[in-house]
Amino acid sequence: MSVQAIILAAGGGSRFASNTHKLLSTIKGRSIVSLAIQSAVDAGIGEVLVVTGAANLDSVLREFPDVVQVHNHNWEAGQAVSIQCAIRSVSSEVTRVVVGLGDQPGIEPAAWRAIAEDPSEITVATYQGIRANPVGLNRSMWDLLPIDGDEGARKVMKMHPELVHELPCIGSSEDIDTVEDLRRWN
Repeated sequence: MSVQAIILAAGGGSRFASNTHKLLSTIKGRSIVSLAIQSAVDAGIGEVLVVTGAANLDSVLREFPDVVQVHNHNWEAGQAVSIQCAIRSVSSEVTRVVVGLGDQPGIEPAAWRAIAEDPSEITVATYQGIRANPVGLNRSMWDLLPIDGDEGARKVMKMHPELVHELPCIGSSEDIDTVEDLRRWN
């Protein structure tokens, strides 16, 4: 199985009341998105692709010369458009993608690996029994992903619960949406 990691990092971060985009805000000296990317890279599951949009992440991506950037010019249309941008950029050899978010710095490399290695059509990480990211999708599921709106794999999981395998993972799936969220991390 050929796997590719995808980090969705295109959103506007509108709930984050700061002059700095939330993905560029720092935790212990590193940007939030840098921590998320580092985890996917450290997992070693395959090429890492980052979907960018609202924020200029060029300075962060220079830290990761092997990471592929795909820019979503229509990022305001929602997460589904970012997922579609990523899927269109995946090579024909890739049979599974593992999708995570750029604002979740607590996802461990072990979670990325566990989701990548699971053979189920759809695999979702759980933390204390709660579904979160990353989510693994075999190629057979890609055509079922929504093409617009702010929902991605969750919509497919609702349509086909029989194909979903929940996999307990370590780490934290908490995302950083507000300045208050960031304060809890620092």
